Amino acid sequence: MQVSAHDLAILTGPRPARAPSAGFLIQPAENAAHLADYAALRHGAFVVEQGLFSGTDHDDIDDDPRTVVLCAIGDDGAFLGGVRLAPATPEDIGWWTGSRLVVAPTDHARGVGPALVRAACAHAENAGVLRFDAAVQQRYAPMFSRLGWDRVADVDVAGVSHAAMRWPINKIERLVAGTKAMLADVLAPLGAMPMGLGPSGFRGDDGTPVPGTDMIAACDAIIPSMVERDPEWAGWCAVLVNLNDLSAMGATPVGLLDAVGAPTRSQLTRIIRGMAKAAAAWNVPVLGGHTQAGVPSSLSVTALGRTSTPIPAGGGKVGHEVRLTADLGGGWRQGYAGHQWDSTSHRSADQLTAMSSFVQRAAPAAAKDVSMAGLVGTTGMLAEASGTGAVLDVGDIPRPDGVPLGQWITAFPGFAMITTDSPGHTVPDAGPARSAVCGRLTDTPGVGLRWPDGQITQAVRATVTGLGTA
Repeated sequence: MQVSAHDLAILTGPRPARAPSAGFLIQPAENAAHLADYAALRHGAFVVEQGLFSGTDHDDIDDDPRTVVLCAIGDDGAFLGGVRLAPATPEDIGWWTGSRLVVAPTDHARGVGPALVRAACAHAENAGVLRFDAAVQQRYAPMFSRLGWDRVADVDVAGVSHAAMRWPINKIERLVAGTKAMLADVLAPLGAMPMGLGPSGFRGDDGTPVPGTDMIAACDAIIPSMVERDPEWAGWCAVLVNLNDLSAMGATPVGLLDAVGAPTRSQLTRIIRGMAKAAAAWNVPVLGGHTQAGVPSSLSVTALGRTSTPIPAGGGKVGHEVRLTADLGGGWRQGYAGHQWDSTSHRSADQLTAMSSFVQRAAPAAAKDVSMAGLVGTTGMLAEASGTGAVLDVGDIPRPDGVPLGQWITAFPGFAMITTDSPGHTVPDAGPARSAVCGRLTDTPGVGLRWPDGQITQAVRATVTGLGTA
């Protein structure tokens, strides 16, 4: 990003006392006049005044239809400044850049520069961006640092030294902290008992081998607000997430137990109807449980399965490939856009069976189903259980067409399995799901995202749950 030399004092420190500046509003460019004013201000600053470009500073980013121009418009309608931001790659994979920040050399534009920078950061995060970069003239780097940007390196732009800056987007870290980080402390009393939190090698896993048998048990609950808001979908998901847990351990489902509560008969009926539809779709019976009306909404399901060779989440080793196998069909569940992907409700029984048996047939070293912590958070849990870290290659992550990467890898994806094994390990057909290697386990804790330019940004800086190696 660059600004006019006249605005240096505005951006980097207080000016001498003057009359208060008028107000302004920052908004996306609404018409050709806004874009023309922005282009004229840029030309005056970067071509005429600073001589950074010869003839014009117009480039391919200006011609990219995905480019967003944010404008600062004064209360009197005057154009006070602008900045542009756009994806850095031909296919939008969540890496954007900001550039051509320019501010009018007038008293009315006081404070516009920092405001445009903050607005660009907010716009990028709201668009699901996971990496936001800018090349800043060296004299403006301190201002960006004060606004919270990280300095990455020095680069040359148009023959002038710039600082490569990066806005720290901590969306994934916040998701992990809000859903999983407290688990070790909360579960400590259970883990203190013999076999507490699972036998050796399966501590904190999706399901647990029942001692002395070939049975696998898994249990998940649905949050009460979802049960109240969408009872039938909650019933479907209660079955889905538990069968996913069995699938991740390579187990064949045997049956389900439920515990359902609702304030009214109507809501109770809808919850049960959703569970019944899901149980029929996967051909797994609900064997019994507990059902009660006249109480606050609650829903949990226990799934029972069988396997003599359960797949642990903690079986990964440094150097193993990380593979994502996910059903990209379907779409966002109505009312949960960006948070819950429904890939299962339209699938046939044969398709659901083919997907749910994938891990069993692939027999990987480690496996875990993608939970509410999202792809990156769940990868972090698998790596933590394995005593490793992980790096995911952003461009190789399977995702639905048109879905921003930042949404996809932080959402609940319906059916999605993370598996790891030695490079070259062959895998079977996954039915309608797409399967691809998209990373490796490393000896550095946490989860990094590797971008097409080779740079790695840290998405999860350390362990996820604190439960440690399984």
